[in-house]
Amino acid sequence: MSNETQANSASNESNTGDRLVRAGVIVFFVGALATLVTVAPLFLHTSRFPPAAYWICMLMGVGFLIAAAGVVTSVRSGRGAA
Repeated sequence: MSNETQANSASNESNTGDRLVRAGVIVFFVGALATLVTVAPLFLHTSRFPPAAYWICMLMGVGFLIAAAGVVTSVRSGRGAA
């Protein structure tokens, strides 16, 4: 009975890690798109975006950290299962 409980626990943690990685990838790409949009006026010689637009670019780093947390969670659950 305890083996089944540990297997379910490891499966749930792995599933959580996968979800974190997916969410991190989405947040990262939103930040990357914001970065491209924010940098475009520099090359097109148009007016700059407001400072709030530059803060959205920080989502790249946040997405990377979320995905890294998901990878660490998946690795920990894999070690626990082994």
